[in-house]
Amino acid sequence: MSDATASSGSADVVIVGTGHGAAQAAIALRQQGHEGPIMMIGREKLAPYERPPLSKEYLAGDKTFERIMIRPEKFWADKGVELRLGAGVTEIDWMRHELTLSDGAKVGYRKLIWSGGADPRRLSIPGANLKGIFYVRDKADADGMMAALEAGAKRAVVIGGGYIGLEAAAVLRKMGCEVTVVEMQDRLLARVAGLPVSEFYAEEHRRQGVDIRLSQGVSEIVGEDGAVTGVLLDNGETLPADMVIVGIGIIPAVAPLIAAGAAGSNGVDVDVFCRTTLDDVFAIGDCAAHANPYADSAVIRLESVQNANDMANTVAKAIAGEKQPYKALPWFWSNQYDLKLQTAGLNTGYDATVLRGDPATRKFTVVYMKEGRPIAFDCVGTMKDYVQARKLLESEPGKIDPELLADTDVPIKEMM
Repeated sequence: MSDATASSGSADVVIVGTGHGAAQAAIALRQQGHEGPIMMIGREKLAPYERPPLSKEYLAGDKTFERIMIRPEKFWADKGVELRLGAGVTEIDWMRHELTLSDGAKVGYRKLIWSGGADPRRLSIPGANLKGIFYVRDKADADGMMAALEAGAKRAVVIGGGYIGLEAAAVLRKMGCEVTVVEMQDRLLARVAGLPVSEFYAEEHRRQGVDIRLSQGVSEIVGEDGAVTGVLLDNGETLPADMVIVGIGIIPAVAPLIAAGAAGSNGVDVDVFCRTTLDDVFAIGDCAAHANPYADSAVIRLESVQNANDMANTVAKAIAGEKQPYKALPWFWSNQYDLKLQTAGLNTGYDATVLRGDPATRKFTVVYMKEGRPIAFDCVGTMKDYVQARKLLESEPGKIDPELLADTDVPIKEMM
């Protein structure tokens, strides 16, 4: 190893990122008995913290930052995990097992775990750089929104009708804001949920006072004196706004990996042990494209805490010499108002849905079917269905009569 590397530092295992996957990788390595030095490198100057509460409990003021930290900062020092914060990775020399950081430092490694996550997809329209536009991807964004509210912001436009946008909309309504959600597609949650769930959440948000604009694009963010004052829609209408929240997807943060020669087009490709095509380099979480057994082995990325944590455990075991292929059932959740949506499985390629329960009661389950088999469940306020659905999907069920699935008097566990 070069003198420059030695002077800048090195670790047996270097973890890039400070999100859920990165934190879990460090924890799991110690749980597996790994005794070598571990270094975690993060672009933010903050110890690992949870991201999902940023658009929910943290934004609403229901949780302090200390309560959303994954572990107290002292924990990492006690576990012998060095936190190198405030610097990103700009280059990977995988042949020399060396990283170059944005501050010019060189860091050597024996094994590298890339948990860089993703960056929010940003607006590319006039006015996109005005003050008052937030992406809710990190603490600084959530803090900025809170500061805007404290300064008197009352009118918010949310661009994007996915989970992030809708969760933020729910919190902002709770805090007394006028909220408009603008979505280019003809329904909310179009990328992740079926029609019954989309229609239910659209009706719920409207009932809570949210103005929802579907099949509508945005042409420009309008402003005065460098700050947002409105959102110009494609139809020529301008929505007045004191703040704009953008949730239009994410871009995997893998540029240094791809530049170093790692395979990948949508993120970075990994095998069943989360190994990239670069020697001694693993990748986990939002950025890791993998053949998922719950999506008929299609190569996909999963943007969820569950995926990041389970992949972290897979890598920790692989490094410890206990190879176990990644095969975890995907699950997700979303809190909006007093509603909790829990999803088990992936609805990729579903050809039919079964409605279990009545949406009018605000407690129901949508079952996604493919060739007669259940492949995923969306459970709104039906915790028992969710718990039993996970076990059913893990058992790799065969065909089940749709009428049986629709019968709420028959527990899902009896269908295994």
